Amino acid sequence: MVERTSKFLLIVAVSVCFMLILYQYVGPGLSLGSPSGRSYSEELDLFPTPDPHYVKKYYFPVRELERELAFDMKGEDVIVFLHIQKTGGTTFGRHLVQNVRLEVPCDCRPGQKKCTCYRPNRRETWLFSRFSTGWSCGLHADWTELTNCVPGVLDRRESAASKTPR
Repeated sequence: MVERTSKFLLIVAVSVCFMLILYQYVGPGLSLGSPSGRSYSEELDLFPTPDPHYVKKYYFPVRELERELAFDMKGEDVIVFLHIQKTGGTTFGRHLVQNVRLEVPCDCRPGQKKCTCYRPNRRETWLFSRFSTGWSCGLHADWTELTNCVPGVLDRRESAASKTPR
């Protein structure tokens, strides 16, 4: 009799614990109500009013964020990939040269970190990144360094590629 009672109490205790865990993890998404009486979306708003000490440094208008640009790989357009440390930039940069389906895929040779990414109709690069040109503008170049460096590096590469070997 005692064994039956203890098994029954154990089953009830486990069931109650399971229901509490279920309510804790699934309940907020179901909007079952909250102890404070406010809705779940109101509780998520940690800063209902703007912080007066916060100064907005950069303003990006919605029309600028939603604009669409046409990239002409066969023309003169170049994608400059700004590699930022600790943001997954290495993975994304490698993805650009290895996994993107292109008319002329990048040529990645085993054992080398750099890949050659040429345009479909000529031997010019369409991608300026760590994995296509190396660290041409220095290690972890920032925006200003890239802005000053990229045109010169591309001009040098194009002039070297246009020279005919003797």
